[in-house]
Amino acid sequence: MNGLLLDTSEELLKLPRTGRRAVVMTMGALHEGHATLIRTAREQAGPEGQVVVTVFVNPLQFGAGEDLDRYPRTLDADLRIAEDAGADAVFAPSVDEVYPGGDPQVRISAGPMGERLEGATRPGHFDGMLTVVAKLLHLTRPDLALFGQKDAQQLALIRRMVTDLNFPVEVVGVPTVREEDGLALSSRNRYLSPAERRTALALSRALFAGQDRLAAQAALRARAEASPASDERATALARLGEIRASADAHAVSAAGSGLPDAVRAAAHHVLQEAGRQEPPLVLDYLALVDPQDFSEAGPGFTGQAVLAVAAKVGTTRLIDNIPLEFGAHA
Repeated sequence: MNGLLLDTSEELLKLPRTGRRAVVMTMGALHEGHATLIRTAREQAGPEGQVVVTVFVNPLQFGAGEDLDRYPRTLDADLRIAEDAGADAVFAPSVDEVYPGGDPQVRISAGPMGERLEGATRPGHFDGMLTVVAKLLHLTRPDLALFGQKDAQQLALIRRMVTDLNFPVEVVGVPTVREEDGLALSSRNRYLSPAERRTALALSRALFAGQDRLAAQAALRARAEASPASDERATALARLGEIRASADAHAVSAAGSGLPDAVRAAAHHVLQEAGRQEPPLVLDYLALVDPQDFSEAGPGFTGQAVLAVAAKVGTTRLIDNIPLEFGAHA
């Protein structure tokens, strides 16, 4: 694989194209989540296509006090993982190669969506991310670009940039890969001690608690809508000892507009309990948002949503999310 390691943009531009080209952009420290992206890219590009993996730790994405110097750099291991997953080439440029004139004075602005959630916590992060993604799209010239859904806000912003600025590329989102205990795969998981990891599992538990609450209440609503209330029905249910079930179903139906709040509450309960563990989970945010612009989902929200969470355990900051569907057929 080392023969296919490309260090400069000149080498990358000289790389012969074969069929459709798919690119997977990473900051290195590859794990099974990245390998899944690369394997998906291989499938999407087809046997005649080409898969290019980029490895670049982008300094523009790190703010003051963040872990740029601490971020793991494991290029030799990354090359092996990329090769095993089906990559044809790995582009691993230096900072000077990507930003030959120093920090770029002209950058992509993430706009209002980039100021919410992760953007509020990490000012300028998404501007730096979009700037390097735009540069790498120009350099790699792919037909497809694959990104993980674990970074849901990043994925949404990249899609918006590609649409707004007319990049000729198809953006493909790949579902989050989890470890056996439910923790979303991340290069930062390696920083967690055993005790911190046990606390960190609350992130995925909280998301799935919200998902379960939505499923349960949606089922009750469907049941209520399928069997409208009537004196005759109430009498029949009473005979069957289902008075409470009937009341619950119709109460949920009447309070259907409160489903987003119920989902948030179920997830928040798990996170509150984790905040009392040792070591504690320190919540940054829990949000239920519209994936189009990452604004909060209101009381009567319908359609696709993202339940997202960010928290610190010890000195390690982790994020996670799951997609949800609100509506009559959720």
